Amino acid sequence: MENLLLIVDGSNLLFQMFFGMPARIVNKQGKPIQGTLGFVGALLKTIRKTEPTHIVVLFDGEHNNARLKLNADYKANRPDYSQIPSEKNPYSQLPDVYASLDYLGIKFAETEICETDDWIAGYALTYGRETDIIISSFDSDFFQLISDRVSVLRYRGERSVICTLEYIKNKFGITPSQYADFKSLIGDNSDNITGADKVGPKTAAYLLEQFGTLDNILLNAERIDKPSVKDSVIRNTQRLRNNYKIIKLENSASLPFAFEQLAYHSMGLTTKEVLKAIGLT
Repeated sequence: MENLLLIVDGSNLLFQMFFGMPARIVNKQGKPIQGTLGFVGALLKTIRKTEPTHIVVLFDGEHNNARLKLNADYKANRPDYSQIPSEKNPYSQLPDVYASLDYLGIKFAETEICETDDWIAGYALTYGRETDIIISSFDSDFFQLISDRVSVLRYRGERSVICTLEYIKNKFGITPSQYADFKSLIGDNSDNITGADKVGPKTAAYLLEQFGTLDNILLNAERIDKPSVKDSVIRNTQRLRNNYKIIKLENSASLPFAFEQLAYHSMGLTTKEVLKAIGLT
């Protein structure tokens, strides 16, 4: 049996489940559990769907972000959860999520220096040539990591989508290796990154088809056909270069676990059994 590493963007999944559940759910003791319930349920469904031999779940810790040095507005649109009451705060259920992962025998870690993106990229770029990898996340930054052996799963229950090389080509008209260039040009509202005005997805794909990379676009900006686009790219050159440095994922972070430590053996547990075992039901 060939190895398959499932990498779960833990913070992304927790937020999706905490805010995506139809109602606030409490247990018999009145404790809110909807985030944990959704997280464990989604994780177990993902495991059944992908049948991994190895799993790691990674979370963003609360610490200074090095990317802010390039753009002080990076992720500035996100709430400060330290100021939000527990009933509206996904992080309030994190201890129960960690207890669930411990019970399932799944390795997990919380970043202390880098972002979760950097760890996920490190695993994909370190092991993606020798084993199949599925990254479970709604963060589109991971599209740049897609290859013959690396794919991205966007969890939506029965409507989950696995994004491959073909998916990126059909959706954006580019290759995964061009995705950081593409996103640098158009910006990313979720991360509060502003691209070049007058450059939308179709224009960005056209420019990349013509010039290949963002660097080549900037070096040959005078050759851009449409005057308004040419003017925008030239005016925003430094911003676009900074965007690329923020968005481009490299293999530069020390990884929390070696591949061998991530081996996983399914015990066939249900969500109810896990929550009962950790004292939530």
